[in-house]
Amino acid sequence: MTNDLGFTCSCCGEYHAELPMGFSTMAPDVWSESFAGDSASMLATEQCIIKNEHFFLRGTIKIPVIDNDHAFSWGVWVSLSRDNFARSLDVWETPGREAEPPYFGWLTTELAPYSPSTTNLKTHVHTRSLGQRPFIELEPTDHPLAVEQRTGITMDRVREIAEAVLHPNSGNA
Repeated sequence: MTNDLGFTCSCCGEYHAELPMGFSTMAPDVWSESFAGDSASMLATEQCIIKNEHFFLRGTIKIPVIDNDHAFSWGVWVSLSRDNFARSLDVWETPGREAEPPYFGWLTTELAPYSPSTTNLKTHVHTRSLGQRPFIELEPTDHPLAVEQRTGITMDRVREIAEAVLHPNSGNA
């Protein structure tokens, strides 16, 4: 997801024609390619199971951008209990599934621009209408990611995040 605002990167000095308004990960941080051949494990676009013991859904953390009409988004993974994961699969293709109560989950995506770690932050997973990934709501703590989700960020912060993600060894956050 991008917008029409370019920026000159403070890390590489290059002009980037578009500022990313979101980043996503392809798997939970605990996934390893060694699980790929295991019949008790699977990684799909929206769900993941490891050893029939750990269950994950992909969702979106939306962060309002206070000086722009678009939100910033993080595509993340959360772990769910076996029962909540099974329930989410039961209603996966069901119209009206957004009426489901939220599921408790643990964030299983490390978002490098944040300190302390984002891994294992408590979340509420809100099922949305068919075709939309769940909305991930962080518990209202003083963690910087949770604060940003509640209060919003500026376009300058979006640029900082983009630089930190695009240049992970630069030390920017």
